[in-house]
Amino acid sequence: MARPPDISGRDRILRTASRLFYLDGVRAVGMAQIIEAAGCGKNMLYRHFPSKADLAAAYLTATRERREREVASALAAAPDNPKDRLVALVAEVAARVSDADYRGCAFRNYLTEFPLDDDAPARVARTFIRDNRAQVDALADPPLSDRIWLLIDALYGKTHTDPQVAVAWARELAGRPDRAPET
Repeated sequence: MARPPDISGRDRILRTASRLFYLDGVRAVGMAQIIEAAGCGKNMLYRHFPSKADLAAAYLTATRERREREVASALAAAPDNPKDRLVALVAEVAARVSDADYRGCAFRNYLTEFPLDDDAPARVARTFIRDNRAQVDALADPPLSDRIWLLIDALYGKTHTDPQVAVAWARELAGRPDRAPET
């Protein structure tokens, strides 16, 4: 008789792998390291996640679900007009990248490690980024949507030293899209 799945073991493995993948990168983390850090056996790990790609896809899917909840919360708190929602979206990303534990966008990090892959984790990452962009496009027409997307992309890449400057630029762009933001 087969043992029933250990749900708490699956969650422990996924939490452990998520932490390690985010801190060190998917390529750098081996399955043996996850087994040791999660305190599980090899059989348990492979019963829940038959391959490293399955585990990476689960990590990115869980990250996507969390990010979607955070963004939905920020948008729900914003006034119900597209320009305020755009600013709220930029502000939410700025708050996320300001966290001391921020080590880059998990989706962009994965695609940087595996730029040519078309496996399940790469599809999760690309879909998240595409859907994120579509969310911006639904709130504004070009060139405003393009400018806001550039701010969000720069924030995720942590290429700007002060995320609040990006929020100020978003406010200015949303209020006067025909003028360049003052620096």
